[in-house]
Amino acid sequence: MARTRGGARAPLFCPGAFALAVVLRMSRLQLDGEIPQRPSDRGAAWLSVAELHARETQRRCGIRGHRSRRPGCDPGRVPRRATAEDGVEGGVFGALDGLYVEPVFRPPAEAGNLILQLTNGCSWNRCSFCEMYTAPQKAFRAKPLDEVTADLRLLGAVSRMETSSGAPPPRIFLADGDAMSLPASRLREVLEAAQVEMPDLARVSSYCLPRNLRTKSVDDLRALRALGLRTLYVGCESGDDEVLRRVGKGETRASSLEALQKLRAAGLKSSVMILHGLGGRQLSRQHAESSAALMSEAQPDLLSTLVVSFPLGMERHAEGFADLPGDGFQQLEPLEILDEMTHFIERLDLRKTIFRSDHASNYLSLKGVLGRDRPRLLAELAAARRAGPAALTPEWARGL
Repeated sequence: MARTRGGARAPLFCPGAFALAVVLRMSRLQLDGEIPQRPSDRGAAWLSVAELHARETQRRCGIRGHRSRRPGCDPGRVPRRATAEDGVEGGVFGALDGLYVEPVFRPPAEAGNLILQLTNGCSWNRCSFCEMYTAPQKAFRAKPLDEVTADLRLLGAVSRMETSSGAPPPRIFLADGDAMSLPASRLREVLEAAQVEMPDLARVSSYCLPRNLRTKSVDDLRALRALGLRTLYVGCESGDDEVLRRVGKGETRASSLEALQKLRAAGLKSSVMILHGLGGRQLSRQHAESSAALMSEAQPDLLSTLVVSFPLGMERHAEGFADLPGDGFQQLEPLEILDEMTHFIERLDLRKTIFRSDHASNYLSLKGVLGRDRPRLLAELAAARRAGPAALTPEWARGL
């Protein structure tokens, strides 16, 4: 439930959960495209949840000259400590320490929002490119409802403390990897409890695997929307069935499309992730073309591209490509990533999708609306390709 700004270096990496944001780590490296001012910024120390919460509260209210002062915040007021009157005897900060099973991840867009850990780890956890939830303490577990409601009580105290200091209405991100794996009935109970603790709750969001929606009807999702759920981050990774099979995703193009269409029918926003480099050099072209075809049919509200990275080594990922002729999986070089991005964007047929490639894993940050801004984005890619490596984010600044 701490509000954080993101992580400079992720000890574990999974672009599939839109992630690479270790929420219990602080530095100047932002996962919305900013980079640190000097290499030493990469090695920020781990802080307690209490310290993170205090710093993020100050950031959101414009204290210390933060670049984007949110409406409703009074920059002259430093958030006070919670007291028994806030609903937690002895103050909330001490109670927040030890709240999470770490590491905890969240999308870059959720920086500054409260985090409620409904599950620990990922219910699938077999993707060859993802190391986020492979630590022993991250074995999948759904938290009992009484634990969740106790956490929500603390979250409510945090929210009351901050709103009294001029912060805007609270937002909640449901963690870990796929809180949406819980039954619709349990999710309704959680959202109802959140509404009780925070009557001014602005919105709720969560990661979501396509398989999470197979047992949920459109009516189930509409009921969750009525209780505050607004955005689901869906890691499609690829629209190519061969690539998906080789990386152990456990999904197909058809299952991803079905999930995205169900979200649209329920009135929920979908934020989709496509992972460049996932198929390596030999499958790059079909990965780009199939992914573009999937996105063109699904028409997601938001689309982000990330770059596959292997901070712990790529041996596990390469196993799925061992039967390919030649050398099996061959990781793309940075300029080849730009070629794959170009091939992907050229084939997209989107009407009004917000597009971003500003995650820390990317070598080139792009922002726009597709298809309106496609010519500009392609021109930026071409210019970077001509300029060569000097135009790309250096490895140390990617924060991986």
